Amino acid sequence: MTTHDEEVAWARLTAAEIQARARPETVVLIPTASIEQHGPHLATGVDMWLASAVAERTARKLQAAGTPALVTPCIWSGLADHHMPFGGTLTLDVDGFAAVVGGIARSVARHGFRRIALVNGHGGNVEAIFTAAIELTKSLGVPVVGVTYWQASADRFAAILETQTNVQHACEAETSMVMAVQPDCVRAENIARAVPKRARPPAPPGFKRHRGFVEMTDTGVMGDPRAASAEKGERLLEAASGRLAEEMARPELWN
Repeated sequence: MTTHDEEVAWARLTAAEIQARARPETVVLIPTASIEQHGPHLATGVDMWLASAVAERTARKLQAAGTPALVTPCIWSGLADHHMPFGGTLTLDVDGFAAVVGGIARSVARHGFRRIALVNGHGGNVEAIFTAAIELTKSLGVPVVGVTYWQASADRFAAILETQTNVQHACEAETSMVMAVQPDCVRAENIARAVPKRARPPAPPGFKRHRGFVEMTDTGVMGDPRAASAEKGERLLEAASGRLAEEMARPELWN
């Protein structure tokens, strides 16, 4: 059983217990995600569960190695307009998302925490999270780091995955990780028909443009989830949290 001193989840601690952790070396991780369609075989909470799992595992690793850490509840809604045509998606606009992320980060800083990490688990949030980290660092006067977990772990993910080199969407990687953390939210009987017959990337590497997911895939999936397994998902989650913990433990990231 986890004791109060070992607990990393902000929402499972009292206000006094949280304030007792408000030391300069404490890292507060804020997971960000999205509620959106993930093809016919995965529930819509994928990004929320995976961002939370990576952040919580990272915080536990940090704490075990001597760096105090906390994880706020996940900001579960993000920028997902490109998924709306498939149904089941809840989205914010850019200003709304920036306001929510900024409000949470400012609350954390007002309580005396001086190391804040925005741990992103949704592709549509990537640019907004980096922008938020820059602007919040300037406005709050404390370091705010933005990271998308699979981008930071690209080399480790490539060594684990069989049909792709990194996370795509409702793919081998995401399906594996959901199998590890929320197996009852995988519709195994639908995996075969989730494989897209039509799939194309939104733009060449180094370019960015908006394109709805219905223009890129006929199933709402990018990648092949048939190669997924819970064992692979566990390895991916450990790889991501291990990389993030290593980097967040370095004073150079914050000083």
